Amino acid sequence: MPNTREIRSRIKSVKNTRQITKAMELVAASKMKKAQQMALSGQPYAALLAEVLANVSGRIDNVEHPFLEEREVVKRGILLVTTDRGLCGPLNSNLFREVLKIKDSARFVSIGRKGSQFLSRNKLDLLADFSVPDNVPYLQIKQIVEFMVEKREAGEIDTIEVLYPRFVNTLIQEASFAKLLPILDLDEMINSLHAKGEAPYQPSNDERKFKFEPDPATILGKLLPLFVNREAHQAVLSARASEHSARMVAMKTAKDNAGNLLDALTLQFNKARQAAITQEILEIAAATANN
Repeated sequence: MPNTREIRSRIKSVKNTRQITKAMELVAASKMKKAQQMALSGQPYAALLAEVLANVSGRIDNVEHPFLEEREVVKRGILLVTTDRGLCGPLNSNLFREVLKIKDSARFVSIGRKGSQFLSRNKLDLLADFSVPDNVPYLQIKQIVEFMVEKREAGEIDTIEVLYPRFVNTLIQEASFAKLLPILDLDEMINSLHAKGEAPYQPSNDERKFKFEPDPATILGKLLPLFVNREAHQAVLSARASEHSARMVAMKTAKDNAGNLLDALTLQFNKARQAAITQEILEIAAATANN
C-alpha cells in the first residue's frame, strides 16, 4: 500500500485537475450558448430566402446556371469542418471515421487544425486548410466557398460537399454530409431551405404579377451563390455549437471522474493513516511490555 505522503500528493494532483476541468466546463457552457444562438438566428433568414427563391424560380421556364449543371463525378470536393483544439470527446474521431469510409476519389479542404493534421497524416489529397474563429465570420466562409467554386469551374473537383458535426442537442452531435453543388432539384432545395426556418414551404396565394429588375434569371443567378454560401456558413455554425457542447460534456465527465477518484483516494489515505497509527500503537505497546 502507498504511504500517506504519496497518497496526499495524488490527492493534491487530482484536486488541481478537478478545478481545471470545472473551469473548462464553465467556459465551454458559456461558448455553447452563444454558438447555439448564432446557429438558430439564421432560421428566419432561411425561410425568407426560400420564399424569394420560390417566387423568382417560378417565373423562369428553363433555368441555366453553372451551379445547376450536372456532370460526371470524377473528383469529389469535400469541405471537412473540425476543431482547432482537442478535449471534445469523440467529435473529431467520428468525422475521421466517415472520411475513411469514402471510397471515391476525393479532394479535401479543411477548416480546423485537427482535420488538416488527420488528412496530412493519412496522405489524403488536401487542397487547402483554413482556420475560422469562434464567431464564424460570414465573409471568411464565403471566401472558402468561392475558393472551392473556382476549383470546380477549373475542373479540379466536380462536387462541393460539407462533412461536419451537426448539432442535434447538447448530448448528440452527428457526423453529417451536406451536398452544396451541384443543385439537382431546385424545388427540393427551396423546400429544405424553408424547413430550416421551422416551417414547411407554403406557396403564396398572391396572384399579382411582379416585375423583376433586371430580370428573374439574373436575380436567380445572384441568389444561388448566396444560398450556397449561407448553407456552408450554417454548417460551420452548427459545427461550432457541436464543438462547445461536446467539450462541455467531456469536461463535466472528467470533473465527475476526478471527484470519484478523489473520494477513493481520501478513503485510501484514511486507511493508510489508520494503519500507520495502529502500527505505532503496537510498537509502543511491544516496547513497554519488553521493559
